[in-house]
Amino acid sequence: MAADQRGKAATLALRRRLLSNSCRLFFPEDPIKIVRGQGQYMYDEQGAEYIDCINNVAHVGHCHPLVVQAAHEQNRVLNTNSRYLHDNIVDYAQRLSETLPEKLCVFYFLNSGAYHGHLSSLIDISPYKFRDLDGQKEWVHVAPLPDTYRGPYREDHPNPAVAYASEVKRVVSSAQEKGRKIAAFFAESLPSVGGQIIPPAGYFPEVAGHIRRAGGVFVADEIQVGFGRVGKHFWAFQLQGEDFVPDIVTMGKSIGNGHPVACVATTQAVARAFEATGVEYFNTFGGSPVSCAVGLAVLDVLEKEQLQAHAACVGSFLMELLGQQKAKHPILGDIRGVGLFIGVDLIKDEATRMPATEEADYVVSRYFFLETSCICSVYCSDWERAPRLPLLFDPRPQTCWAHRVQVIPSLSSHFKQDNTKAAGAQTQATTSLHFTAPGCLRSSFSRATAGTMAADSLFLEVFR
Repeated sequence: MAADQRGKAATLALRRRLLSNSCRLFFPEDPIKIVRGQGQYMYDEQGAEYIDCINNVAHVGHCHPLVVQAAHEQNRVLNTNSRYLHDNIVDYAQRLSETLPEKLCVFYFLNSGAYHGHLSSLIDISPYKFRDLDGQKEWVHVAPLPDTYRGPYREDHPNPAVAYASEVKRVVSSAQEKGRKIAAFFAESLPSVGGQIIPPAGYFPEVAGHIRRAGGVFVADEIQVGFGRVGKHFWAFQLQGEDFVPDIVTMGKSIGNGHPVACVATTQAVARAFEATGVEYFNTFGGSPVSCAVGLAVLDVLEKEQLQAHAACVGSFLMELLGQQKAKHPILGDIRGVGLFIGVDLIKDEATRMPATEEADYVVSRYFFLETSCICSVYCSDWERAPRLPLLFDPRPQTCWAHRVQVIPSLSSHFKQDNTKAAGAQTQATTSLHFTAPGCLRSSFSRATAGTMAADSLFLEVFR
């Protein structure tokens, strides 16, 4: 407990001495020392309260008592690895299977899960990583983002789903002409840091057809958008139709509400193919009794507190409020979303849809200096700038949220439209309010190098 009494300056000095500079802080010019969290709030060493605008992991709120209790009680009894027979891992697999299509019935448990990891295999299929390192490998292909607002096939196209899927088919054909074989297509079910994109209905089934005919599998990444966030469904890929079933689904982050849990769900066919290699899968911490107890508790909270329905309700309310503002302010170019996954695109010009970069920076700082303090984040990659706003609350009374919705329209009077200056800028940004968790709302402001938004969220991996 002595460390809790250490002043912020002393903590910062120790961090600078003991941790690598590559481990970056939010607000490095004046870091915030957080010592406690509860629900949507976080508290610093002086007791100041902040709305957590960063977290996309505390899915049911910081330190939810049922989740904390589940971890504590299991920790008191046993925590070991999955090579021992234990009820928790099979109970958890059974509960997850009840949320998924019947074909997705085999589960692998891990202790972390995200494509932006630091293994070379993951860096190689992550454009925002490999662009700054060795570049794109010849066996990796990037398909156009199915963006109907800024992409080549927009909202006025008669069938954008087929048009964008045809771009994937073109990539497949190009690879095959070079003698290559298709292994897998990786896609976030709703591209988040790529701009809060809603792929047109029917896109995934069309893509899956092209990929499977070429011998590959379809991998749906639900790490940021699953577990009821979209309101209408438990999984975001289900927005593409009840008949669409990926071959592999990845889960992480919100799955454990902050506890390191991750999971891969797949079909019997894929699992048997892996088993035929003779390679054992084992993860020291994946599927431990404590991790599975936490996962079960998160599912219990989602169900008991009806947070999927809450996501639909709050999301509808926010879309209504934002729609009212869009009608008044031309800087709001597009409002898109489903459930608590909502994007608000800021533009300089309605005709060109040029991203409003300077205004985006202003929104980031404006959120932090609201009279109710908000913790915002700045990611240092060249395509993301992301304050995130989780709130566990009923959106009524409206005045609380309506005040924050007014922040973005205020930009119209704060800035003069200077399209000439913007056109010559090296970096453009799309700014999106991004609300993702069913009990928590996350606002995200994405920053992108000009042109990358059209091609960086879907990854096609082709092996020799």
